Order: sequence, then structure tokens, then C-alpha cells
Amino acid sequence: MAEEFANFVNQSYDSKPKYTEIMAGVPEDFKQIKTLRDLLEINYKVINAKEQLRRNLISKIKSKSVKYPGIVGFDDDVIPSLDRAILSCHDMILIGQIGQAKTRIAQTIADTLLSPMPIIRGSVTNDCPMDLPPSNLIFLLEDKVNPMTVPQFYINGESMEKIRNNKLDTPIEWIDGKNRFKYVLATPDISVKDLVGQIDAIKITRNGAEMFEIESYSPGQLMQAKHGLFCIDELPVLDTRKQVALLSVLQEGRFTTGAYPVIFEPKTIFFATANPIDYTHSGKIIEPLYDRLKSHIQTHYPRSIQEEMLIIIQEAKIPRSFIPIFILKILTRIVQTARSSSEINQDKGVSVRMGIHSLELLVGEAERTRSISHDILALPRPCDIFSIAQSVKFELAELDDTPENRSKVLQKIISNSMKDTSLEYLKDIDPNIFDLIKNEFLGKSFQVSQTILGSNSMHTSYENQLKNFNSLQNLVTSVYSKVISDQELFVNETKKYGISTDALIISESVQNELKAGIVELVLDGLCWVEPKILDRKEGEYVAN
Repeated sequence: MAEEFANFVNQSYDSKPKYTEIMAGVPEDFKQIKTLRDLLEINYKVINAKEQLRRNLISKIKSKSVKYPGIVGFDDDVIPSLDRAILSCHDMILIGQIGQAKTRIAQTIADTLLSPMPIIRGSVTNDCPMDLPPSNLIFLLEDKVNPMTVPQFYINGESMEKIRNNKLDTPIEWIDGKNRFKYVLATPDISVKDLVGQIDAIKITRNGAEMFEIESYSPGQLMQAKHGLFCIDELPVLDTRKQVALLSVLQEGRFTTGAYPVIFEPKTIFFATANPIDYTHSGKIIEPLYDRLKSHIQTHYPRSIQEEMLIIIQEAKIPRSFIPIFILKILTRIVQTARSSSEINQDKGVSVRMGIHSLELLVGEAERTRSISHDILALPRPCDIFSIAQSVKFELAELDDTPENRSKVLQKIISNSMKDTSLEYLKDIDPNIFDLIKNEFLGKSFQVSQTILGSNSMHTSYENQLKNFNSLQNLVTSVYSKVISDQELFVNETKKYGISTDALIISESVQNELKAGIVELVLDGLCWVEPKILDRKEGEYVAN
């Protein structure tokens, strides 16, 4: 039997693969491969993680497939930089302010470009049997003690025990890149042992292992990311000693832990992120580590309203609802205006999450004020916009950073964003219609409120009030057509990125509330046109 094991293993290791790949290192029938015997029979060969990224990216480029799904707004700069780094098998650092999708990029690369891999079932260090040299695997199959000349970690003690017990029937499971992604937030309480692992006294006591045997080792974050992608967020926050622990991984692809004389090879891709302020601060990242992160890639905030809207609608976690395009434009303008405001501390940045969380709040506000009590689909309207204050996070630069001053700055930004969006929909309108509307408002008013519906039997419903303003109704109808057109164009754009359109498709059930939102948008715009047509006073619009 011992000779049979040796011949079987050596022949498998020395022979070419017997399979056709569907991704780098993935046999076409990989789901049918469930044991160590199955792997040896097809002469399975491990493809290292960086080579997986490279080969799978090449495949996507050739087929013109989406390389980084869900990553929006980086087509002209960040994505080409990522392509170059991956094709060059570089470890990399992404530099950018909060909310610039740095961690999302790393996660997406792991999800999309890492191939499924066979590991010994239940392994916490992603142990593939082929991580072992053939002689070591033979010793385990023969249940012999391995006289290692160089103490090196190939697979953990639990995985070795499974091979000893199950032999060629050792169960195998295939894990995808998503489950080989390890995210670590650099905080002061992260220890060197957290990163590289440690000798575990409990294992020594429980298993009777010697101090320096592999069975006594408890893996750290790096070994838990074996064959995967290790992402450390805010690298400059780590103190020098912990950065040194990472340096050997980048420098030699291996490390040791403390006095433990065992060599570890995590075989991982290394990603780091950093805030520009910390990144440029001398000494925040030690020079050797800085130098060995071969690609340094700058990220940025969305540069267009369209890109920011796509990100907001993609990332917002909202219940069943309808989101009008003009609400997305208002939110996006609020965020982008905040980013350019001299009154706001731009060193800290204004995250895309401000728009995402604000949209979630707007849907909640629409539910609170109308949707739940009237059993209709939630549809945010301009009258809901000031509810976003609780999700807005920025620091003031010029004024004292007090809640009162922040509220004043936010209200001004919201007002300007409402103005720009409403006027966008009123441009190219025949000026004569404005004169007609002004005349219609003489001695009349139009009441607006979060609790008034677009259409019902109440006298105050927007539909019933519009019956008293023929010219205003015609203007609303005209703007409605523009909104429908914009909404359809935006839906087509979201489809290009694989973003769900569930909250964007106009159905008959949303038309009354959508028209109500357009009424509010138009009325607000009539307060900003030149010459001014209307004023808003205590929830009513009246002639100027």
C-alpha cells in the first residue's frame, strides 16, 4: 500500500493536468471533484493567487466582459491602473478619502478574479493538499512521522490529521474568491500575533504537541487569507513594529512568528488602503514597506452627477419603493456641493455614503408620512428632503463646528441643490406660460405638505388643487414628460453596470405620487425663475 501511495502521488505531481480549465486552475467539472483521490487522478495543479488574477483578467479583457462589476466612475484612470497592477502581479495600495470604494475595489477583485480552489474541508487556512510537497503528502497517507529538515508550514495540524485518517478519501470542498478575502481594519489594538499567528498554549496542552510543532500553531489573519486577498484598511495607522511584520511577506513571501522556528508562506495578494493625509505624512508608512507596495493607485470621488447617482442607487439598502430621477439629482447635487464648499473641511472628505444614507432616509420618511398610513408605494418627494440632516456627516472649516452652524450650512446647500434641479426642468419653457401662472395665482394659493397625497378625494390633494390652475397643470404635464424621458435614460445606464432597476421602473401605481413630486419640483422652481413668479409661505405657494 505504501508503494502504491508513493507511485500515485509522484505520478500525479510529475504529470500534466488532465483537465480543461474554465478559469485559471479550475477544471470544467470541478464540482464533481470531491476527494483527494479525485484531485490526484486529474493531476491537479495549484495556480497561485496573483497568477489567478492575471489570467482571469486577461480572459475578461479578451471576451470584453465586465472586469470590476459595481465599480462606477473610474473607467478613465483607476481601472486602467488596476489592470496594469494585476497584469504585473503587483501588491498595491489604494490612496483616497473616505467613501471612495477602496475596500469595495479589493472585495470586487477577490469576488470576480480569484478562481474557485479545492481545499481540505473545514480548513481555516485554505489548505489545498497540493500545498504539500509530494514526499510530505506520502508520509501523511502512510501515517508516518515526517522528518522535516526545514520546519515549514504547508497545511495546518487539523488538515494533516484529516489526511492521516481519511487517506485518499479526504473530503475536498471548492471555495470561491469571496471566501478567501480577508479584511482587516488597522486599529491600535491590532497585535503582531493577530497578523502572523502564535503558539497556542491550549493546543499544546490539549493535543500534547511540542512547543515548536506545527500542531501548536494558531493561525493569524495572514494565514487565514492563504491563496486569497489580504486587505488591510488604513495601513498608516499600524505602528512600525506591526508594519515590519508585514514587510517580510511583501519582501520574501514568507514570515516567521516570534521565536517559533517555522516558515509560513501565505501565498496571498496584498492590498492596502490609506487616507491621503496619512499616506503623505512622513514616517506613517515605513520606507521599505512603502517601496514594496509596487503599485500606488489614487482613487477619487465621482466626477459627474450621473456617476454619483449610479453609485447611490446601487448601494442604497431600501425597501420596495420608487425613486424619481429628480430626487437622485437633488441628493447628488447636495453631496457634490458639499465637496466643493469652502465652509466644509475638505481634508476629511465628503463620502459617497452621505448620498446613500440620505436616500435610505428619504424612503423611510416617505413611508413614515404617507406610504404606511395610506398603503401606497413609498416615493420620496422634494418636501421630504430636510429629513436627511441626520445622515449628513461633515466638519466645518471656517465657522465653529457646532450643530447649529452645520444645520445652517446644510440648509443652504439643500436650497441651492433644489434650485439647480428645479430650474434644470424649467429651462426651455416658453416664458409666456410663467406670466399665465402668475396671473392664475392672484388671490389663490397652492398648499403643499408631506401628508398631502397626489390624488385622493380630499380637496387638498395635488390633483384637485391643480384643477384651479390650468397653466400650472400644463407646465406640470410638460415637466412630467421630461422626467419620464430622464428616468428611462437612467434606467438604461444602470443596466450597463448590472445595477438593479427595481426602484426605477415607472408603473401605473406610482404615477399619482410621481406627479405630486413633480408639482413640488415645479412650484419650487417658480420661486427661482427670473423674474420670480411665486413665494413659499408657511406651506403654501402664493404669487410673488
